[in-house]
Amino acid sequence: MTMLCNLVKQTPRRRWRRVFSFGALGLFACACVSAANPLPPSVRNAAAGETPIVLAQATTTAPMKAGTAATSPMDEPIRLLAEAKKAMEGVKDYSCVLVKKEKMGDKPAVENVMSLKVRAEPFGVNLRWVEPKAMVGQEAVYVAGKNDGKMRVKSAGFLGNLGFVSLDPADARAKATSKHGITESGLANMIERFVIGWDKERKVNVTKVRLADYEFNKRKCTRVETIHLENPENQFLFYRSVVFFDKETHLPIRVECYDWPTKDGDAGELVEVFSYVNLRLNVGVGDEVFDH
Repeated sequence: MTMLCNLVKQTPRRRWRRVFSFGALGLFACACVSAANPLPPSVRNAAAGETPIVLAQATTTAPMKAGTAATSPMDEPIRLLAEAKKAMEGVKDYSCVLVKKEKMGDKPAVENVMSLKVRAEPFGVNLRWVEPKAMVGQEAVYVAGKNDGKMRVKSAGFLGNLGFVSLDPADARAKATSKHGITESGLANMIERFVIGWDKERKVNVTKVRLADYEFNKRKCTRVETIHLENPENQFLFYRSVVFFDKETHLPIRVECYDWPTKDGDAGELVEVFSYVNLRLNVGVGDEVFDH
């Protein structure tokens, strides 16, 4: 009790430097439910690291040769991305469970399971940790145009009783366990990043593409794997990436990114993976979700 009183007496900056250890939401996040609500078995299985199941043999396309017709192995991935962007136009809000795992420097990657909600207009994100145990109840809220551009955050555990405080999304504490800021979160932002990246890949023309039918979390998907055979001027952050497009919603529900291999024949180390489990569209997310 004495330690808690001392923390409360400190300045907000110093207090929260000790109390708050927050990994800002990655690429792609969207929902919030009460920590009192347990994850259903289907979600728990996915959160435990469910491996996508191949439904059909992968087909491979290689980069086009110089001087050939204006087609590219990136054409089909870009077409799928255009479908995803079109589908997002009809989405006002959505909820899901985000399962993310990122490698941060030399530290072992830790799986985080978060319940999430997102609203399109005004852009708002509510994120609450379900796992790991040490972070249960940690919460972050961001609304574009509010709180002077800051997110509202609450610590996990007993110290969460101190309530919400404001924190800059770019603060070092906010990126201690994630490379991605909360302002980058959500499916629409993720799709837009791939629109820019895949357009560049088509122009550079050093990407190998593999397409296949897969199943993830009982959802039939088109799996798109892009592999960079070269990295001219270090334009590409990852050696390869894998995106799973849900065939029914057309939205990307899982993304995997791999580092450059250390020796020939390696597939590259998994750097980060984000899975959007039990995605529910247009559920009617209320203002109260973001008012903190």
